[in-house]
Amino acid sequence: MKLRVLGCSGGIGGNLRTTSFLLDHDVLIDAGTGVGELSLTELAMIDHVFVTHSHLDHIACIPFLVDSAGFMRDRPLIVYASEETLDILKQHIFNWKIWPDFCEIPSARQPYMRYQPIEMGETVVLGDRKITPIPANHVVPAVGYQLDSGKASLVFSGDTTTNAALWKVVNKIENLRYLIIETAFSNSEKDLAVISKHLCPSLLAEELVMLKREAEIFITHLKPGELELTMQEVEDCLRELRPDLRPRMLLNNQVFEL
Repeated sequence: MKLRVLGCSGGIGGNLRTTSFLLDHDVLIDAGTGVGELSLTELAMIDHVFVTHSHLDHIACIPFLVDSAGFMRDRPLIVYASEETLDILKQHIFNWKIWPDFCEIPSARQPYMRYQPIEMGETVVLGDRKITPIPANHVVPAVGYQLDSGKASLVFSGDTTTNAALWKVVNKIENLRYLIIETAFSNSEKDLAVISKHLCPSLLAEELVMLKREAEIFITHLKPGELELTMQEVEDCLRELRPDLRPRMLLNNQVFEL
């Protein structure tokens, strides 16, 4: 099982792309602007999209994906998310005003796309791969995901702020190998992080105190123009609370093998 980072930025500009991960060749975890890096052939091979939440930087390319590659496929693209998130997509994106409803195109009986609601803790099994939504704490209904190959697990926090429920789940994952967690703002913007339910380095350090498992930690969702500053603040804050941890910045096209 391989996970490739298509986008991991909190914004755009230059080579920056927003959140999306390609699992093997057929599964997306979120579908931000990073999906635009894929060829049309690669887009047509995607069968499943797992969405953390409804914000645009995580779903921007779902409309283009289904519009561009739907005619090349013999079965619908399946979009997995919580019931609340799917309702937002139905009402505000695929509503014939912002974008066509591809659950009715080319027909309701043979659509290009269909929705699949999933509940917290419900594992979706795709061959040898297990994908499980885990708790997130954001301004809209949101989840993270655990990706489990059987040999190892990767946890992606999605967008979240302080979240004790996440660590209760993570600390039970015996085969945890990787943790990808957001830190969207620098410490000078802590008030904004709190209001928008994101993390900044000081909040991240307090959260990582609760991590009881060993894992390689990667920081995602950094804001353009603040990459080096935020990563330096992460290092400084952890030096006081968890000096044993050495998180690294997540990079586009990075590949994780599980």
